[in-house]
Amino acid sequence: MSDTTCHMSISLDGFVAGPEQSRDDPLGKRGQELHGWHIGDPRATEADQTANSWLMRPRGAYVMGRNMFGPIRGEWDEAWDGWWGPEPPYHAPVFVLTRYAHEPITMEGGTTFHFVTEGFDAAYAQALEAADGKGVDIAGGASTVRQALIAGVIDELTLDIAPVLLGSGERIFDDVETFDFEPAEVLHSPLTTHIRYRRRTTG
Repeated sequence: MSDTTCHMSISLDGFVAGPEQSRDDPLGKRGQELHGWHIGDPRATEADQTANSWLMRPRGAYVMGRNMFGPIRGEWDEAWDGWWGPEPPYHAPVFVLTRYAHEPITMEGGTTFHFVTEGFDAAYAQALEAADGKGVDIAGGASTVRQALIAGVIDELTLDIAPVLLGSGERIFDDVETFDFEPAEVLHSPLTTHIRYRRRTTG
């Protein structure tokens, strides 16, 4: 199993979330159209189930951006413990990038959110240590994945390419100058083409 993974749903025109993300629209306008393959569309197939097993496989730790953790901006002026209810799906330490310090939040099922103010490299280093060899996942959102791609830390990248044009929103490949991956597995359904890439090996 690769050490560091990332799994993102993306539109044909390169957006992983729509515009105007908010508390009511955490994926942005029309962003949910990218995720039908794993959130109940009846056209989902066995291929989508397999890709969902890639998405949900246990990892030793996670890194995510503050925008993915919640809609609060600036100082932490209200209580918030994520979108996922009392037992988030991570069951492992999650390191949240933020400019504003916050005490860790411990949830049911083994998830603890740790808030890192020193930037992506620091969050990733802490996640590697916490994972203890069980792998790190870059959970999103767009800015965090972009930083991981630029840093070259992702070993396996899965893209679920939905036949959707969003027109605007959040991209992951802006300012990413190289793509050192090759396709390792491709699955498809009426909803999505799932491409699992692995980092190219040299030598």
